[in-house]
Amino acid sequence: MEEDLVSLFEIAELAGVSPSAVSNWRKRHADFPEPVAELRSGPVFRLPQVRSWLRKRRVPMASVVSVINLKGGVGKTTTTIALAEILSGVHRKKVLVVDLDPQTNATTMLIGEDSWRKLNDAERTLARLFKDALDPANKKFSLEDTLQTGVSNVRDVRTVDLLPSSLDLIDVQDRIASMPMGQFFAENPIDILRKAIKPIIDDYDIVLIDCPPNLGIITLNGLRISAGYVIPTIPDVLSTYGIPQIVRRVGDFSKAIAESIEPFGIITTKYREQSTIHKRVKRQLAAEKDAPLFKTVIPENNQIAGAADFAAVGTLRQKWGYQGQFDLYSELATELLTRVAS
Repeated sequence: MEEDLVSLFEIAELAGVSPSAVSNWRKRHADFPEPVAELRSGPVFRLPQVRSWLRKRRVPMASVVSVINLKGGVGKTTTTIALAEILSGVHRKKVLVVDLDPQTNATTMLIGEDSWRKLNDAERTLARLFKDALDPANKKFSLEDTLQTGVSNVRDVRTVDLLPSSLDLIDVQDRIASMPMGQFFAENPIDILRKAIKPIIDDYDIVLIDCPPNLGIITLNGLRISAGYVIPTIPDVLSTYGIPQIVRRVGDFSKAIAESIEPFGIITTKYREQSTIHKRVKRQLAAEKDAPLFKTVIPENNQIAGAADFAAVGTLRQKWGYQGQFDLYSELATELLTRVAS
């Protein structure tokens, strides 16, 4: 597998400090990443490990979070968009939403169906990126043309950008494992997204990746660049059934690529206080060790469901709800920032 390796000088450039400062970090901090090799020119390190270490020291680095569940209809995309808009509008973060789900719901929530159709017809979606991997002699993907800046139907939200999805990903995802490996076998099916967005990723404070409801290669592309993941779920048997599988498989993937991918936690969605099943399953989730449970609970609510409609609104509270719904999502965003930074 191809790795991004960096020298002390490149780490210094990345962090905006002198090479001597990086040398001092190595001496003073026992948790500084171990070098992959000691060359005549000096030690070299794995870039993802360095980025993670710098981010924990509050050096500006994008925090990348995948949003996953194997079950549809659990509020995965709604949670992604609510977090993106509130992290932007309330916390003043610059946010990138990467829509890897062929259902394109995150895309249409942020730019509307008409704009999405125009982009899709012009092949300015992530489907084109994965098609290029299958046919490298006919590459057409343009990151500049595909990146949609300043998206959202909320006037107060101005720092959310989007890499849109396409229904065409349904066909592509089944074929991507057979992509040509290229010269020196340097091309890898799980590195397609990482290579494409590498030039812009650190322009953002946080990147949220809306993953398909499976653990296939498209989802692994999202996890490949993620510091961790969250699992939105309705607290019922069917919605939570796949959580142990997610945690186990992501853990195995993390070991295989020798990079940490943390389970930031399970987010309770569409919660019904009057439901004895919801109460019981929520208690079970809190007691189990698969992943920590977020304290914030998002209730089932018509206002939240209506937020999927792309219609211009002035404020986040107007979009997400005046009866406490906005406040809950705001608490969830704060909780996520705390977990990502820890």
